Amino acid sequence: MKREILITSDGSTTIHLPDWNEQYHSKHGAIQEAYHVFIKSGFELFCNSDEKIQGSISILEIGFGTGLNAFITFLEGIKHHKKIDYVGVEAYPVIESEVQKLNYVSELNAEKHQLIFDKMHAVSWDEKQLISDNFKLTKRKQFFEEIEDENNHNLIYFDAFGATNQPELWTETIFLKMYNALKTNGVLVTYSAKGSVRRAMQTVGFTVERLEGPPGKREMLRATKK
Repeated sequence: MKREILITSDGSTTIHLPDWNEQYHSKHGAIQEAYHVFIKSGFELFCNSDEKIQGSISILEIGFGTGLNAFITFLEGIKHHKKIDYVGVEAYPVIESEVQKLNYVSELNAEKHQLIFDKMHAVSWDEKQLISDNFKLTKRKQFFEEIEDENNHNLIYFDAFGATNQPELWTETIFLKMYNALKTNGVLVTYSAKGSVRRAMQTVGFTVERLEGPPGKREMLRATKK
């Protein structure tokens, strides 16, 4: 499938799949979307909460993709003095030539952490890697349907391609796997606000909130395992 590097509205890059009219991140701003959906609506809950999390904040990302969400989470972990155990699942990893064209480090003014971003993409798959003192990364080359995690994670970044092109990733079957993967009081955040997605989440047991969406989207969803 043809793949192109696209500049989004906030100046940050993403990968565009013209055959699907689909991007890895919002064309209205890749970095803006990542901060709004995954950091503001997800990660910061565990930084500002009175509830103590023992050890690291455990995060499962559905769609590791360009590494943007992981890199921003690393930066926020430093800011909030949090240790992070990050698992990124990706069936079709991006290739090195594409990684080299991504401008996230410069757009985030994070040049002193360029080696961290590079390391996230360079480390081997399917084993836990120490990226920094506060950030462990496990990249799993795996189809989402194969996930069998049980009570492992505080937070899920659900960043799969949209339901128009991959409806099988937005079903009760998948969201039951997500529900099982979370610890009690764990949270899943996603850019999607489709009614069918919300209902699928509710059917498997999630309590679901509609939140204000990132630029270009009216709403997004946050689901909690009570």
